[in-house]
Amino acid sequence: MHVSPTVWIITILVILGLFIFDFFAHVRVPHAPSIKESGFWSAFYITVALIFGGFVWWKWGSTSGTEYYAGFVTEKALSVDNLFVFVIIMAKFAVPREYQQKVLLFGIMMALVMRGAFIAVGAAAINAYSWVFYLFGAFLIYTAIKLVRESGHEEEAEEERDSRIQIFVKRVLRTTDNYDRDKLFTKENGKRLATPMLMVLIVIGFTDVLFALDSIPAIYGLTSEPYIVFTANAFALMGLRQLYFLLGGLLDKLVYLSFGLSFILGFIGIKLVLHALHENTLGFINGGEHVKVPEISTPLSLSVIVGTLVITTIASLLKSRSDARKSEKTELSP
Repeated sequence: MHVSPTVWIITILVILGLFIFDFFAHVRVPHAPSIKESGFWSAFYITVALIFGGFVWWKWGSTSGTEYYAGFVTEKALSVDNLFVFVIIMAKFAVPREYQQKVLLFGIMMALVMRGAFIAVGAAAINAYSWVFYLFGAFLIYTAIKLVRESGHEEEAEEERDSRIQIFVKRVLRTTDNYDRDKLFTKENGKRLATPMLMVLIVIGFTDVLFALDSIPAIYGLTSEPYIVFTANAFALMGLRQLYFLLGGLLDKLVYLSFGLSFILGFIGIKLVLHALHENTLGFINGGEHVKVPEISTPLSLSVIVGTLVITTIASLLKSRSDARKSEKTELSP
C-alpha cells in the first residue's frame, strides 16, 4: 500500500478542518448539547468514517479496506470504554455540563496528537525489528488480564490515579478550586492561578497517553500500514464528544463491556504473537527461523471483533434490564 505525501497532507488537513468546524460550530459558545444534537452529529461522524473506509477499499483494495474497518471498529470500541473514564473525571472535578464540550474536544485533539507520535514510533520499530510484535502481543494480553481484574473497580482505580496527578500538578502550579467559566487561568487577590479546568485537561491528557498504549498495539495487530492506523484512530476519536453526551446513563448499563474489550485485546494479542512467530528472527526461538503457525486473517479478526461487541452489548442490556426488574420487585415487596 503506497500512500503519497500529497494524500497524507490532504488527509491531515481534512481531519484538522473537521476539528476546527466542530469547535466553531458547537464548542465555542458553551452549552449542554441536547440528545437530538448529539445523536445527529454522532451519526454524521460515523457515516463519514464509513464512507472514508469505502474510499480506502476503492483506492487500495479489499485487504486495506477490511483492515481499516477492523481497526476503526476496534478503536471505536476502545474509545467508548474511554468514556467511562471521562465520566469519572468530569464528576470528580464537578465540571459544569455546559463547559464539558470544550474539555472533551481539546482532550480528543491531544489524544490524536499523542497517538500520532505513538503511531510513528510503532511504525519505525516494526520496520526495524520484527520481534516488536512479541512485545505488542504480550502487552495486549497483559492489558486484557488487567481489564478483567479491574472490572467493577474502574472508578476506584481512576480516582487513585487522578489524585496522584492532582497532587503533582499542585506542587508545580498555583491553583484554585473555583471555576472561572471555561478559562484555564484566573486571577484571585492579584495572583494568577490555574483553574480546575486546566487540571481536568491535564488529567485527561495523561489518561490519553495510557489509552494510546492500549489502542496503538491493538490496531497494529490488524494492520501494519501507518496510514490506516492513523485514519482509523482519527475517525474513531471524531464524534466521541457527541457520543459522550448521547450515551449518558447508558454507559452504566454496558456492564460487560470491559469483558468484551478484554477478550478482543487478548485475541489481538494472540494474533500478534502468532504473527511474530511466523516472522521470527530471534535466535533463541527455533534457531532464528520462521515458525510454522497458523495466522489469523483480517476478515476473521473483523468478524470476531464485531461479534464480541454485539454479544457483549446484548448481554449487558439484558443484565441491566434484569437487575432493574429485581430492584422494582424489591421496592414493591412489603
